[in-house]
Amino acid sequence: MAKGYSARGGFTGGAGMMKQQAQMQQKLMKMQQEMAKAQEEVENSTFTATVGGGAVQASVNGKKVITDLQIKPDVVDPEDVEMLQDLVISAVNEALRQADEAMNSSMNSLTGGMNIPGLF
Repeated sequence: MAKGYSARGGFTGGAGMMKQQAQMQQKLMKMQQEMAKAQEEVENSTFTATVGGGAVQASVNGKKVITDLQIKPDVVDPEDVEMLQDLVISAVNEALRQADEAMNSSMNSLTGGMNIPGLF
């Protein structure tokens, strides 16, 4: 006979299993709410990176949108536009990296480091 089955009562442990399942669903819902809150906090944060000794500064929000870009006038050299382009790219990429790191750190603290595909 199958384990957990009795001829008189059918499958045993039904109420206990349902209670465990309800508790697990509550825990998952709470975790989802906490994750949504943490994600919103990161998305509302600003991440700023400065490169070239302060020549270029870029800021992005947690949604990975550039919110500010500052370039010191003395770094603008019409003869060397490539250098300025490289500085802007470096500053933006670093700010985006910081935003990614903050989101990953925030989610890992809630999931205990579990890798949940499609989470963010």
